[in-house]
Amino acid sequence: MVAGSTFLAMLAYSGPLGNVVTLSQAFGSSRAGSTWILASMSVGLAVTLLAAGVVADRIGHRRVFRLGAVVFTAASVVSALAGTTPVFVLARVVAGAGATGMIATGLGLAGAVSAHARHRATTATAWSAAMGAGIALGPLLTGLLDLIGAWRGFYGLLALGGLAVWAGTRRLPGGTGLGRSAPSRRFDLAGFTLLTVFLAVAVTAIVEVRAGGPVTATVLFAVAALLFGALIASQRIGTARLVDPRLFTHRPFQAATVAGFGTGIGVVATMSFACTFLVDGLGMSTLQAGALLAAWSGTSAVAALLLARHTAKVSATVQLVTGLGGVTVGLALVTGISATSGIGRLMPGLIVAGLASGLLNTGLARQAVATVPADDAAMGTGANNTARYLGSSIGVSAASIIATGGDLVAGWDRVVWLGAAASLASAILVTILSRRARTSPAAPPIRSPSSPP
Repeated sequence: MVAGSTFLAMLAYSGPLGNVVTLSQAFGSSRAGSTWILASMSVGLAVTLLAAGVVADRIGHRRVFRLGAVVFTAASVVSALAGTTPVFVLARVVAGAGATGMIATGLGLAGAVSAHARHRATTATAWSAAMGAGIALGPLLTGLLDLIGAWRGFYGLLALGGLAVWAGTRRLPGGTGLGRSAPSRRFDLAGFTLLTVFLAVAVTAIVEVRAGGPVTATVLFAVAALLFGALIASQRIGTARLVDPRLFTHRPFQAATVAGFGTGIGVVATMSFACTFLVDGLGMSTLQAGALLAAWSGTSAVAALLLARHTAKVSATVQLVTGLGGVTVGLALVTGISATSGIGRLMPGLIVAGLASGLLNTGLARQAVATVPADDAAMGTGANNTARYLGSSIGVSAASIIATGGDLVAGWDRVVWLGAAASLASAILVTILSRRARTSPAAPPIRSPSSPP
């Protein structure tokens, strides 16, 4: 169930990368509308992931997982029937919120079935492979459907997949963490509301920068700053807390969050921009661009499976640092591309980045759950993925600004070097945080007494 729902969510997330031009033409979208078509599901994911994780840890992972499948299915139906850009964008935002319910709770559900280290490693591998496979097949599928003028069929297939996931949840076993959890603290309604609104405003501001609305973006950033201040104040003076405050000083949790953000702003953002470069810069079709992008994402899925036996023998920190370092090398290899460069010139870098991404995603899946208390597994997954999608939103916005107004081929180099630098900086910071965690004289007792080692 974890692998299937993650695959479906990533399939939905990556699909428009392959045919945003088709969608924009179908709806008669403006430049800002096209930007929102690409960003809409990312916004839904980034805004709701952490909040969904906090709620799931309070009312039960299975409930939120099932609700997420229902919301995802309904939103996919609306996407398939949409006739205007605003309706389609809103449906995609809601689909992202529905996917959140599955992503934030999936690893926690699997962890509740078995706390054995080998089982957790197997789940992390399946999660990583499903993520890579979904991202690889999404653009390919939309590109193929474009050939027969059936772009709406993609969202019909997503709706059927969401319905299948919902039906499968009825067979999930009962047990601790699957139904209603026993909260160790009161639910922080004020903090939950402020967090959700802050993320919504902040991510919208980031997208508006990319859509070309500087005045609107500036106002939204100012509002986001005020909301963030209110959120911090509520956590300091309120009687309830969203999460255990000690987590923010817990080095492993910090390292996992940095790695998630570095993944988003580095390789995910760069590869999200790659289709635009391949189509507009090198003149490829959407199907060709999607197929070439699969050299990265498909390789990451295969790598997660092939390396599973070996990665279980090393720490998750080694996976994170090695993965980020490998991504840096892979991105560096796809610089220096000219308008006459063939596919062979891009393949080595995409494959190296794909191998590293498979290792990196597996490490992120392990650490998202391992660095938080057992009762907060969904929150840990939500926090890690929130960092990833916030990083992706910032990275793609920066890429669009850097590559706009000049030669797109030359702009590609600047975008890639930015992604490589962000990946390398994240690897260095993760290393520093991990070393400080090992040398700390007294790490905070984050994990509850009943939690597995």
